[in-house]
Amino acid sequence: MKDLFGKALLDYQNGHYTEDIITSTSISDEDMLPLPYLFRSFDEMPKIEKKALKLCKGLVLDVGCGSGSHSLYLQEKGFTVKAIDISKGAIKVAKQRGVLNAEVMHVLEETKTFDTVLLLMNGTGIFQEMIQVSKYLTHLKSLLKPNGQILIDSSDIKYMYEDEDGGLWIDTNANYYGELDYFLSYKGENELPMKWLYLDFNTLRLACETVGLKCELVLEGGHFDYLARLSV
Repeated sequence: MKDLFGKALLDYQNGHYTEDIITSTSISDEDMLPLPYLFRSFDEMPKIEKKALKLCKGLVLDVGCGSGSHSLYLQEKGFTVKAIDISKGAIKVAKQRGVLNAEVMHVLEETKTFDTVLLLMNGTGIFQEMIQVSKYLTHLKSLLKPNGQILIDSSDIKYMYEDEDGGLWIDTNANYYGELDYFLSYKGENELPMKWLYLDFNTLRLACETVGLKCELVLEGGHFDYLARLSV
């Protein structure tokens, strides 16, 4: 990983904002990811993120914390938060912005336990592909204190396969339709391609059942997205 995401966050944080991140997937064209959006305040967050933050309790693990916006809000509300991300640049920025406990770490390396594990901005993305979902859910379950919860969001992207007549062109012989190749570029440099997984709610619920987790639909967003609460 070249950590172009981290470089972009550092540029913005340090006053060198000249352009945005460009993203695309195996089923979608290039799109802009505005850097200011990654530094949003609570008032600027989508309703799903606001709801998740309001539901947090106890000791919180913020997985894939990015610039630390969620962690900063929780800290302001008196929560103790551990923020982790695989991006070194993101963790530098989170610390510069005032996140008290931020660490470069993959979630599968985490061994401590928490009352709330938070995975937002398509939290299921880190699972990468269907074959790994059970492994990740089992590990996330192991991070929960008694009566702990996992708050995770995703989207059902079936709509992206619709044609003009409303029919679907999903290849039933291919992998699950939410498995995408994700591409990112910044300032003319391309990041190494990565796998990214969008899970519809029913698929997530069934996967949770297989590892002994309850899965509750908390909130649906305006565009096929949702927030789920997982618990033992």
